[in-house]
Amino acid sequence: MTNSQTDALVSFAHGLADAADQAILPLFRSGLNVENKLEQGFDPVTAADQASERVMRERIGAQYPDHGILGEEFGTEASAHPDGLTWVLDPIDGTRAFICGMPTWMTLIGLCDAQKALGGVASQAYTGERFYADTTGAWHRDRAGNKTQLQVRPARPLEEAIFCSTVPDHFSGALEQPYQTLKSRAKLTRAGGDAYIFCLLAAGCIDLVIDPGLQPYDIAALVPIIEQAGGVVTTLEGAPAHNGGDIIAAASAELHEEVCALFAA
Repeated sequence: MTNSQTDALVSFAHGLADAADQAILPLFRSGLNVENKLEQGFDPVTAADQASERVMRERIGAQYPDHGILGEEFGTEASAHPDGLTWVLDPIDGTRAFICGMPTWMTLIGLCDAQKALGGVASQAYTGERFYADTTGAWHRDRAGNKTQLQVRPARPLEEAIFCSTVPDHFSGALEQPYQTLKSRAKLTRAGGDAYIFCLLAAGCIDLVIDPGLQPYDIAALVPIIEQAGGVVTTLEGAPAHNGGDIIAAASAELHEEVCALFAA
C-alpha cells in the first residue's frame, strides 16, 4: 500500500462516517428502544447501532467488494484483498452513553491490513467532531470544518498524569491491585468516556488511558490516531493493540513503560 492509496481509503472512511452520522443523529436522545444481546447480563444494542453499521457495510461492499469487514453488530466478512485489507467498524462505541443521552459515544472506522492498523476515523456526530489519522498525521476537525493537528501532551511522571478509564469495575482479578495503586499515584483519575477519552489523549488533554477487555472494533480505528499524534498504544503485555485486549494508551513511551511495569509486577 502506498501512502496515496492509504489516504484515499481514509478519505473514503470519512464518507462512511458521514453516512453513519446521518443514520444515528436523528435517533440520539429520541427515546428509542434498547435490545439486549445477552441472555444473562446486559449488552445493549439499538436501531441506531444496526442502521449505521448496515449503511457502512453496503457502501464498502459496493466500492470495495474484495475488502473484508469486521463489525460489532453483523460479524466478519473475510477479506479477498491481497494485502488482507479489512474495515473494522464499531457503529456506536459507547452504546450505554448513547442510551443515556451522553455525547461521548463515537462511530469508529478502522482500516487494517494483515499486520497493522493503517488509518482510522472516529466521529462524534452530535458535537460535530471528527478525529482521524492518515499518513500525513493525526487530525481534529470541528463542526465548522476547521482542522487542527493532534499532538499528545509532553512526557511527565505518573504523579503528574491525568488517568482515565471507561469502567473501573473492569479492573478485576489480577488487574485490581495495580489499578488501585495507579489511582493513588496519578494526579487525577476520571471514569467514563469510551473511545472519546482515547481521542482526548491524542489531543493532548489526557496522559493515560487503560481499558481492559476491548474487542478489535473498539480500538483499531484509534490506534493510528494515537500513534500519529505521538502516543503509544499496546496491550498491557506489550502486544499490538489493534487486535484488542487489555489496552493501554500513553502520551509518552516513558509513562507507558512505567505503567506496564506496574501491572506486570
